[in-house]
Amino acid sequence: MASSTVTSGSLVYERRVVERVHKYHWPAVQLNLWMLIMLIAACTIIGVFSTFIQIQQTLLLPIPWYFPYCITVASLVVAFILLLLWLIFQRRLLPSIVMIGGFILFVLWLVGLIVISVQLWGPSGSVSSVCNISVFAQNPTGQSEHTLAWLQQKSICQSWQAVFAFGLVGEIFLLWLMTMAYQVFTGDI
Repeated sequence: MASSTVTSGSLVYERRVVERVHKYHWPAVQLNLWMLIMLIAACTIIGVFSTFIQIQQTLLLPIPWYFPYCITVASLVVAFILLLLWLIFQRRLLPSIVMIGGFILFVLWLVGLIVISVQLWGPSGSVSSVCNISVFAQNPTGQSEHTLAWLQQKSICQSWQAVFAFGLVGEIFLLWLMTMAYQVFTGDI
């Protein structure tokens, strides 16, 4: 609403600017827990696939496309969390940013999870079948190269299982993030 002033035959209008800033209430414990779990999942995936790339290079084997893909997606999750922290400190964290970013990461993460699942439990020659036959069916002991090789193979098999587990947890937590952002937007939290 504008106020008016009349002075000696002239009319002056002054415009008052009213700034409305909508504040959203984010549940701090849930958001911090989400960030912690996603950082753990993303860093685990980055570390495991980086190790797999190093092993592939040492063995002079080609690097499958999904190794760098999963590292990239997990790195994007870490960057997204850093962006969220920066927005929180600026008091500018909007549910729409979180929902859009969470959805994009959800889709990218899902592609990685599907590829990991196919490699882990897919058709003949899957990681799980090779691990069950060649690694988990044996239990060598003693100080020998055979035992050391078996321990390395067991570590690789368990790393695949860990990547799948953290990938699944990450996918569920990205869905939870989108749900939480929608609840913050509607004011249900």
